[in-house]
Amino acid sequence: MIRIDAAQLRSLVHSVFRKVGCREHEAERIAHYLVEANLVGHDSHGVIRVPQYVDWAERDRVRLNQELSVVMRTDALAVVDGNFGFGQVIGEQAVDLGVDMARRHGVAAVALRNSGHLGRIGDWPIRAAREGLASVHFVNTSGLGVLVAPTGGIDRRLSANPIAAGMPVPGRSPLILDISTSAIAEGKLKVARNRGEHVPENCIVDSEGRPTTDPHAFYATPPGALLPFGGHKGYGLSVMTEMFAGALTGNGCTDPEHATRLLNGMFSIYVDPARLPPEPDWKQDVERFIRFVKSSRRIPECAEILMPGDVEERTRERRLDDGIELDDLTWKSIVDTAEHLGLALPSIGA
Repeated sequence: MIRIDAAQLRSLVHSVFRKVGCREHEAERIAHYLVEANLVGHDSHGVIRVPQYVDWAERDRVRLNQELSVVMRTDALAVVDGNFGFGQVIGEQAVDLGVDMARRHGVAAVALRNSGHLGRIGDWPIRAAREGLASVHFVNTSGLGVLVAPTGGIDRRLSANPIAAGMPVPGRSPLILDISTSAIAEGKLKVARNRGEHVPENCIVDSEGRPTTDPHAFYATPPGALLPFGGHKGYGLSVMTEMFAGALTGNGCTDPEHATRLLNGMFSIYVDPARLPPEPDWKQDVERFIRFVKSSRRIPECAEILMPGDVEERTRERRLDDGIELDDLTWKSIVDTAEHLGLALPSIGA
């Protein structure tokens, strides 16, 4: 294991993407969001992605230095195209557009297509919540990210299809829900494989549909598949995510036969609570509800009832103080990528 300060890691990732050819702002945004994912404990969407992103850039699977294009726009609805650019930049631009539209009209929907990997989807409702807006986001892939078997099936037919939502809360961090509709995110399988660990039960099956906890079975030839969380419930949410993020955006529902790039579609809805009537007071109701939920009696194993997003906030504080732990294989892959680019590595960490 290596333990590295977040600022050092951010600087290294920034240097990698500058070397790839990203302009300053793009390299800074990619580094920011990848390291932020590690800080909040979502290592599956953190710097473990650096070699993959560099590979995609070199093979034109994602294009450098792109900007968002507006395909169509009304007062409260926009369809936008990411032009195959890095999702860390394209996602920001799409969220900022949605925030601006919702502030003008109270509500907005933004349908994003052809974006590179959008990273940790929870970053987007956080960005909206910091501007005082509530939001919900549905995300799919074009088909190269097909990972999940339908309930009752064995073969991969769906993407992990995350859903994220955020609600600003006066006087505390926002409520943030960030979930995959699969029982486990595929990136977490990579982390477990790199660490030589098994995953929980009821998350994956092997190529014959047999339940397993070994992440290597997922990556075998022929491959295994992820399972939806909660059986038919997660499966149903995944199908509806395909409808919003795939069909309504124009990104397309999962279609591995015709996909040439791993592209994300994201359908986002934004609401400006400040545009709601003053009575009843939504702020007071949110605060009352949080107190009510947290007042529940607890089982002996539970020290505190947490709200969505609390774990990430606390993990972030701890890792800012203690540093970010990376397993040896993840660190080696980053070092190898930097050396492949001819980048001289600084002396880092313990």
